[in-house]
Amino acid sequence: MNHNKYKLLTLAAILLLTKVTTAQTVSLSKTSASLWDGMVVAGYVDDGAFINFGGPAVKWTHKPFCISLGMLPSLRIKEDKVTGNAPKNNTVTPSLGCGLTASYKHLALQLPLYYNAKTAAADGKWHVGVGLGYKF
Repeated sequence: MNHNKYKLLTLAAILLLTKVTTAQTVSLSKTSASLWDGMVVAGYVDDGAFINFGGPAVKWTHKPFCISLGMLPSLRIKEDKVTGNAPKNNTVTPSLGCGLTASYKHLALQLPLYYNAKTAAADGKWHVGVGLGYKF
């Protein structure tokens, strides 16, 4: 009998706590800064181009300057040069790079590093690029 009383009191306490507590709410403003926090950068690397959108990074900010070191999810644009009817890669491929980005207000300058994996014809290598973009 005592067990049932404890179960009933526990259930009542849980129901009371769920009615009294409220979850945290986050209000979003309509500005573009709150809808997208990041950057878009276009640049040159390894005889091709890239477009990236910034990613997770370690940042140092002293307004209006910001320096970040982070990952760069990208689209690489490079035509594969092959002989004859040999298979080749698509011109636009997804890629992940890493690099340093410096920004002043909305202008971003980037030094990305991308890795090209080893193939039958070439060793794997890191390639340094340069890019210019817009910080949101």
